[in-house]
Amino acid sequence: MASLTGKNVLLGITGGIAAYKTPDLVRKLKAKGAEVRVVLTSSAKEFVSPLALQAVSGLPVSMELLDPAAEAAMGHIELAKWANVILIAPASANFIARLSAGMADDLLTTLCLASSADLVIAPAMNQQMYNASATQHNLQLLRSRGVRQLGPAEGEQACGDIGPGRMPEPQELADALIQSAGKRPLQGLCVMITAGPTREAIDPVRYLSNHSSGKMGYALAQAAVEAGAKVTLVSGPVSLDAPLGCERVLIQTAQQMHNAVTERIAKTDIFIGCAAVSDYRPSLCEEQKIKKTDKDKLTLTLVKNPDILGDVAALSHPPFTLGFAAETQQVKQYAQHKLVNKKLDMIAANDVSKQNIGFNSDMNALNVYWATGETSLPITDKLNLARQLLELVAAKYKEK
Repeated sequence: MASLTGKNVLLGITGGIAAYKTPDLVRKLKAKGAEVRVVLTSSAKEFVSPLALQAVSGLPVSMELLDPAAEAAMGHIELAKWANVILIAPASANFIARLSAGMADDLLTTLCLASSADLVIAPAMNQQMYNASATQHNLQLLRSRGVRQLGPAEGEQACGDIGPGRMPEPQELADALIQSAGKRPLQGLCVMITAGPTREAIDPVRYLSNHSSGKMGYALAQAAVEAGAKVTLVSGPVSLDAPLGCERVLIQTAQQMHNAVTERIAKTDIFIGCAAVSDYRPSLCEEQKIKKTDKDKLTLTLVKNPDILGDVAALSHPPFTLGFAAETQQVKQYAQHKLVNKKLDMIAANDVSKQNIGFNSDMNALNVYWATGETSLPITDKLNLARQLLELVAAKYKEK
């Protein structure tokens, strides 16, 4: 089982109501094998007790930059060298702004500047503060410097608002920290993934769609985050939570997905078209519900949807482009034709006629093809399969 055994995790806690979760976070990190030391800002002390944190960590809590009792007043250097990972949870809007500006006016900001450890932040604040342009600019700046962001989650907040800004639960953060400690072959790359089905409206209550659950695309998004990528997930309607650390863009139709991809593709290094996009849509969506009549037949006129994968691969400077082919027969033949016809770098094909893999299943198997070779990835759970596929993508991306 994956763990944090041998890892020194420095937990920085800033001022916010989510700080009440941090004693449990310390316990979850220690249960994963980590050695945990805690740094508390002055405002965080209003929300969580230093004594409680000391009790669960088994070590003194550090709070002051200039502490005569700590290594001859050089405690911040000692802590900075000790840490393998610095996790700031919760990370308030104020702390994020100070960190992005390179300030070192308290113990925690000084540690972040003085340490070579991996830096991970879990933003937690009011949804309006999180969505503010200044906060988003600061977060983007930190991510560009290699700071990893976990969350925020969405939901009801302490103030009564609903939206993004909740700190992920302690178990989620502990699990995500394990993922960040592994191999990161996509470190620093921008990866865009499409996932799930699209829905093409017939009238206000009916639509054309397919059986895609989005599970493979979401597994790829999680695996890409684990591999160090900055991930954008363009998703059709599914019943899945977005993986921590990725940006999710929700759409309904193929045209909306095309627009979302086109708007963001310029900064993309790797594009993975995993969505089951409707090839056709009704030429007209009726304004009112179509009523049943005495006629035995109803005729729908369909028009072709835009080719998202083909348009990305046809760009003058395209990203590394991986397509998916969900087939029910002649899997290899159809997949290789799609690889060549759309000028893709790679294609992953699966046989969705089999009951135990593919649509709605937690398991899958893939045959992967590129211009000079092919390989088979045997049946396993979709997350493990996604990790294997992305290792292959990372290798071929570097070759290209």
